[in-house]
Amino acid sequence: MSDQETPSLYEWAGGEQSFRRLIDAFYDRVEGDELLSPMFPGGVHEEHRRNVTLWWCEVFGGPPGYTEQLGGYERMLRHHIGLAISPEQRHRFAATMSLAADDADLPSDPEFRSAFMAYVEWGTRLALQNSSPGAEVVEHAPVPHWGWGVAPPYHG
Repeated sequence: MSDQETPSLYEWAGGEQSFRRLIDAFYDRVEGDELLSPMFPGGVHEEHRRNVTLWWCEVFGGPPGYTEQLGGYERMLRHHIGLAISPEQRHRFAATMSLAADDADLPSDPEFRSAFMAYVEWGTRLALQNSSPGAEVVEHAPVPHWGWGVAPPYHG
């Protein structure tokens, strides 16, 4: 299969509706989680869910809505600076996102889930680092565009 024939992770997952289901499932779990819910006093509101959906869609190969509407990487970075995310919160975030992918019925093939969780690991570790008090952060970077990595979808 050529690169031109390989769908983006966004396309493979089912597009914006699939990522919105993911984000809703994730934040529904977060709101009931004793370790993560304190990061969102008052719950996770619609605007936040919509904005995070735009981010995830763009990262996984969808339209650049987060960049065009909200300012791209710099805006996402501003939301994490100074949060002092703990290693336990980072781990819980990653585990909860994996469960939310099941809840949202995202593709369960190993190739997709491997790429998906690779981004979750990378992103949560970057957020952990950037949220530390006094962290030296890269302030201007592009929104990452995540791909299949070493295991594109298999078509036998």
